[in-house]
Amino acid sequence: MALLDVQNLCISFGGLRAVDDFEIHIKKGQLYGLIGPNGAGKTTVFNLLTGVYKPNEGIIRLDGVDITGKKTIEINKAGIARTFQNIRLFKGMTVLDNVKAGLHNHYKYSSMAGIFRLPAYYRVEKEMNERSMELLQVFDLEEEASHLASNLPYGKQRKLEIARALATSPKLLLLDEPAAGMNPNETKELMETIALIRDKFDMTILLIEHDMKLVSGICEELSVLNFGRILAQGETAAVLHDPQVITAYLGE
Repeated sequence: MALLDVQNLCISFGGLRAVDDFEIHIKKGQLYGLIGPNGAGKTTVFNLLTGVYKPNEGIIRLDGVDITGKKTIEINKAGIARTFQNIRLFKGMTVLDNVKAGLHNHYKYSSMAGIFRLPAYYRVEKEMNERSMELLQVFDLEEEASHLASNLPYGKQRKLEIARALATSPKLLLLDEPAAGMNPNETKELMETIALIRDKFDMTILLIEHDMKLVSGICEELSVLNFGRILAQGETAAVLHDPQVITAYLGE
């Protein structure tokens, strides 16, 4: 059974079909790519999967559970986390506190313990700090833990956003063009980190990109989206040699 099973997903804006009959099936532990040019509908698909938009038609199942049309917070609790093409951090908070913000669904103490700083408060805070530091170490961000998120270089802000998403302990991690704005060295390092995350955390990852060369080196399977519809789908090598894909994206 697929971890993510999406069937016949559709949404229209002002009479225009932005996503039309979209289907995708991602197995647990898979690193899957969703590619296409700007305006193809990739981010709209992510917004449908995470409850930002409600589909007009179709079904979204996560680990066998129907999450179609649920609120974003419910979908996050069900096990989907995401990053954004335009980085969204709590820039007035420290690097450590950004990651801790992702842990609050899993670590709780009573209001009384928080107000009066009872032992339960310090115990939970200690556990959250330790878990957050473990995640920061994966991204080589532990030395910046006390820095403001806004003071991090662009590439490290990207990494911090992924670390915060992982803090929610998702079943499925959605990455929306995580390499956007990065130089080639930063991109190479990020792709290596994404592969490490998949292996270290047994994480299932859906990666949005428009750069075929980038995803071809990391994703086992691809779906190519064009004008809101699937153009090609399957194993990476086969998709990249599909005549429709070559014509549409490689200009050959």
